[in-house]
Amino acid sequence: MKNLFLYIAVLLLSVSCSSTDEKAIEKQEPADVSSVTLTEAQIKNAGIETGPVQSQNLNSVLKVNGVVDVPPQNIVSVSFPLGGYLKNTTLLPGMHVNRGQVIGIIEDQGLVQLQQDYLMALARLRFLQQEYERQKELSEEQVSAAKTFQQVQADHASQKVLVKGLGEKLRLINVNPASLSENNISRSVPIYSPINGFVSKVNVNIGKFVNATDVLFELINPDDIHAALTVFEKDMAKIKVDQLVKVSFVDEPDKEYDCEVILVTRNVDANRSGIIHCHFKTRPKNLLPGMFLNASIHLENVPSLTVPEEAVVRYGNQQYIVQATGKNAFQLVNVETGIRENDRVAVSANNSELSGMSVVTKNAYAVLGKMKNTAEE
Repeated sequence: MKNLFLYIAVLLLSVSCSSTDEKAIEKQEPADVSSVTLTEAQIKNAGIETGPVQSQNLNSVLKVNGVVDVPPQNIVSVSFPLGGYLKNTTLLPGMHVNRGQVIGIIEDQGLVQLQQDYLMALARLRFLQQEYERQKELSEEQVSAAKTFQQVQADHASQKVLVKGLGEKLRLINVNPASLSENNISRSVPIYSPINGFVSKVNVNIGKFVNATDVLFELINPDDIHAALTVFEKDMAKIKVDQLVKVSFVDEPDKEYDCEVILVTRNVDANRSGIIHCHFKTRPKNLLPGMFLNASIHLENVPSLTVPEEAVVRYGNQQYIVQATGKNAFQLVNVETGIRENDRVAVSANNSELSGMSVVTKNAYAVLGKMKNTAEE
């Protein structure tokens, strides 16, 4: 029995000591102090000065990336509307072509048949034209029945439609119906370049049969080639048409080309960014679609709330300004920084109204140090 009482006493003493130790540890953990009050002597000795958050316009440079781009209307896919076999082409990707230049030759028996059908339809139209005029004259003199004239009139009109349709099919393959005769029927027809530009893709080889829907060549008109820059959503409002942009390429990082903003997209993608289109004032040589580039967008007169750069202090992973809340009283305000110019920096805060706020503009780290020392004590 005596041993039982002794065991209970030892157990209670252990629990008591454990509780005392835990309380001691809790007392040792410093509180996160974000405000402090200083004396006049401390403010004077630390050289602390205060001033308001000011509204002013800043100029800055926004660094972005992008690619060389061509608008859809400057990319031409060349196909052959009737299909056939590719007889000849000399194109290679990167070659320059002129408008009206022969870039390929297609041959097929269907081309011969089309020309034959047109000439036969044209010959019958000439016959029906003469018959129409003859029957019209007879009908007016009431020599023949009106029904006969009406039938000839309908046949003549139908044949005119047939000849017109076949003629338009010939124009689709660059054959002029007016110059076609039985003496120049050809089994092959040329394909002409519709633009001045460069060859981007060659999708066929000699001897391959191509359908009407197949793209044979892809051509690019470089006249409107431009820089497409990716800008994050938070910076989109800073971009305006006609702003100056400096562009450099990976192979020439030290050489910059002047551009100007011509279009700002009005939507953002899944990555919370948008595209800014810029025109080259002087187009670089050997400019190719898809080339990667770096750019600096010059921002002018951006309205901002600013403080001196030394008014912003960093503690942990956060940035703060020190607000003067009363007589010799100060507290931390979490902020994000932006444009920097002439030793001033733009600041913004989610939960605080910064405009006109009185903050420590000199030796803000002295106030921060006092706060954290107070917390440790």
